[in-house]
Amino acid sequence: MDNVPILSLITFLPLLGALAIMFMRTSHPHVDLNAKRVALWVSVTTFLLTLLCWYEFKIDLPTYQLTERYMWMEKFHTALALGVDGISLPFVMLTGFLTPLCILASWTSVEKKVKAFMIMFLALETLVMGTFLATDLLIFYIFFEAVLLPMYFIIGIWGGQRRVYAAFKFFLYTLAGSVFMLIAIMAMMSEIGSSNMLDITGSTFSRTWQIWLWLAFFISFAVKMPMWPVHTWLPDAHVEAPTAGSVILAGVLLKMGGYGFIRFLLPMFPEASQLFAPLVYTLSLIAVVYTSLVALVQEDIKKLIAYSSIAHMSFVTMGIFTFNSHGLQGAMAQMISHGLISSALFLCVGVIYDRMHTREIAFYSGLASRMPKYSILFVLFVMASIGLPGTSGFIAEFMVLMGTMEKNGWMTLLLASSMVLGAVYMLYLTRRIIFGKMLNADLISIEDLSMREKVVLIPLAVLILYLGIYPKPLLNMSVSVVQVTLKDYGSMPLITQLTAPQGKE
Repeated sequence: MDNVPILSLITFLPLLGALAIMFMRTSHPHVDLNAKRVALWVSVTTFLLTLLCWYEFKIDLPTYQLTERYMWMEKFHTALALGVDGISLPFVMLTGFLTPLCILASWTSVEKKVKAFMIMFLALETLVMGTFLATDLLIFYIFFEAVLLPMYFIIGIWGGQRRVYAAFKFFLYTLAGSVFMLIAIMAMMSEIGSSNMLDITGSTFSRTWQIWLWLAFFISFAVKMPMWPVHTWLPDAHVEAPTAGSVILAGVLLKMGGYGFIRFLLPMFPEASQLFAPLVYTLSLIAVVYTSLVALVQEDIKKLIAYSSIAHMSFVTMGIFTFNSHGLQGAMAQMISHGLISSALFLCVGVIYDRMHTREIAFYSGLASRMPKYSILFVLFVMASIGLPGTSGFIAEFMVLMGTMEKNGWMTLLLASSMVLGAVYMLYLTRRIIFGKMLNADLISIEDLSMREKVVLIPLAVLILYLGIYPKPLLNMSVSVVQVTLKDYGSMPLITQLTAPQGKE
């Protein structure tokens, strides 16, 4: 496989699929169906390529693997360079897994401009893959920033009534934050003479330089996650986005912020990271309590899950800045777990919205009597969201709590309180829409899951349970690179035996 450009195929195959759909004749009577089929098969093939990438990946090597390099701007020492390591591989596989599910979920719900929708979604997949696979800082920024364009159109064209407002707010917030990172990248390239990530990571910046560069990168990634108080764009974007847009936004795009923290802030600016750690702890602890309380009073199901996402991503930032292996691997596991669980919950909302065309909690009640299969899966995803043992949510949150306990017991207590609050608002939601008597006569005729919806939801349920019972394959991917990332923090890995690199089983 040495001569096969796996990473280039993973990155650009969706773009080729988008181009193929673009050249389809709009006048053809089956153009919409053909566009769906091409998008589905291209996304499935891309996912299979990510599995091949995982098969070829050597978990005991902490460096970039399967690397590819194509000169682009030699004058500026910048190249289209791709590589994968234990930090990026889980996110690449998550993106490949969720994209075909999003396309299937949109099979009947997207009725206008279907061809354009599929083009945007495949283009978005290419840009997200490029973000996770780029090993050149300038190329990373281009992919990272270009993600805004297809997502802007997905929200602005196929969203709800306030879609234009939500799309502009999403675009302006994330663009404004990224400007600071661009300035920092230009300064680093001027200082080092290269944009290669290995060159930059191996460089030593003065304390003053680290502080300013750290702040520039932090602002950009904090908006993307999003962290409190720059989180207000997310609920609007989720509520107005189509179901597939909410899935890819919560499942993958939010993770780009956490990925940036691990990829850049920790290894490149160790002094500044330790200096600003109390700031991150404070913002994260405020977020987990505040957004959980806000979620409790929501009347729109999507908005409730959106605020829940902000609370869960605060677990990620806490874990990353514990500077120990429990916390860092827990943060990565939390991002993957949340990507699966939040995607499943948004898909469940899409199922009933497609039938009733409302997301108001008060409209629903007693769905268990008419939709038993749907109710079983919904309750499973809710249990995973609140960290029930046996699900991926428990493993991730428990590891973050262990990492936080090594830093401070009071912080751990405050962080754990969000789990209680999470259980309150998620179980309250479940009781209101799933159980009890069916009070709304309009729900009498509601139908249970179709075969297509089962194909979308059941793989998510299986993977959530599998990683909750046996998380070793996920943890194994990152154990070696976590050791290297934490080498400047005086923290030796404490879970090496659990995740010893003895295979991919």
